[in-house]
Amino acid sequence: MQIYMVGGAVRDRLLGRPVHDHDWVVVGATPGQMLAHGYLPVGRDFPVFLHPETREEYALARTERKSGSGYRGFVVHSAPDVTLEEDLSRRDLTMNAMAMRTADSGLAELFDPHHGARDVAARVLRHVSDAFREDPVRILRVARFAACLPDFTVAPGTMQLMREMVAHGEMQHLVAERVWQELARGLMQEKPSRMFEVLRACGALQVLLPEVARLWGVPQRAEYHPEVDTGVHLMLVLDMSAQLQAPLSVRFACLAHDLGKGNTPADLLPRHIGHEVRSAELLKSLAKRLRVPVDCHATADTVAREHGHVHRSGELSAAALVRLLERCDAIRKPGRFADVLLACECDARGRHGFEESAYPQRARLAAVLATVQSVATSDIAAQATAQGASGPQVGKRIHRARVAAVAHWIAAQGTA
Repeated sequence: MQIYMVGGAVRDRLLGRPVHDHDWVVVGATPGQMLAHGYLPVGRDFPVFLHPETREEYALARTERKSGSGYRGFVVHSAPDVTLEEDLSRRDLTMNAMAMRTADSGLAELFDPHHGARDVAARVLRHVSDAFREDPVRILRVARFAACLPDFTVAPGTMQLMREMVAHGEMQHLVAERVWQELARGLMQEKPSRMFEVLRACGALQVLLPEVARLWGVPQRAEYHPEVDTGVHLMLVLDMSAQLQAPLSVRFACLAHDLGKGNTPADLLPRHIGHEVRSAELLKSLAKRLRVPVDCHATADTVAREHGHVHRSGELSAAALVRLLERCDAIRKPGRFADVLLACECDARGRHGFEESAYPQRARLAAVLATVQSVATSDIAAQATAQGASGPQVGKRIHRARVAAVAHWIAAQGTA
């Protein structure tokens, strides 16, 4: 039994990046031997075990043979005679097809049959072999790695292979859950715009997210958007969300906030009247298609509908501000509203020349919400009920009290 550290842990060590997770491959062993050593079986499609103490994953060396469409259409073979080289040759990128173990001398010994270390040094994402084309998930993984390692470029041959896979319809075989999983991981990387640039370059974005793909080439008013192109603006917003270390729900909201600009009638351009409602409608079908988690969809829906009002909130009256909070469900879900405000800041600062600009709307609306929350609604409801008021009448009294509190707050700010 020979055990090797493989994949991302080896790659990250060569890059000088912190290694958080270790994956191991075991050569020359059977499942029975693994069980005898106390390893716990977890693999469904092929033998994977958890170490009895560290709980890290140990997979028996294996080969794969294409047997059908999509990323599940494989026959996996695992046996003691499968070599380390055979196991590494089935991997996606050369930088992930390296292995390492501690030699008798105590030094780390690198096994690199596909020259992954060379590609790491050259900052290149390169496929291991033509077997890359057998798994469409690998296109998403390459795009995600581009977002994670923004100084890496995709090798021309790999990009051509990805284009051929898209042209042959391989992307049609991906299941929604896997697309969302890779999309979410890519959004959380250092430079998420790179993921979408790679997907767009190979044609996969048009297949997976046509609502997003059509934004490139759509003009906006230059006085508000110096970058003009809506797709370019979207990439700036996504990278701003990474710069501000936003959570996934905010980054997804940034991705979806301007979808409606992609179907603005040509005679209205570069204006986009009513794009907020259109964005929310397109988002609804996108979220259903990819089975987007409820919290991500809800945050994105609010941002799509209300980001214009949030941007202009400094001009709103007390009554309009309270209505804005009510539409955003901010009083019941203040945490979500905080995410909405962060997404709006990403949108405002995701423009050429505005990257370092202040966004006072975020702090101001947070203060307005705090003012509304300070209203003693239970006392108002008790008094109204004692006077014979019904449910809707009680709601109106509470609303008026909140508006009055915000008006008082606005007046105090003006005096200050």
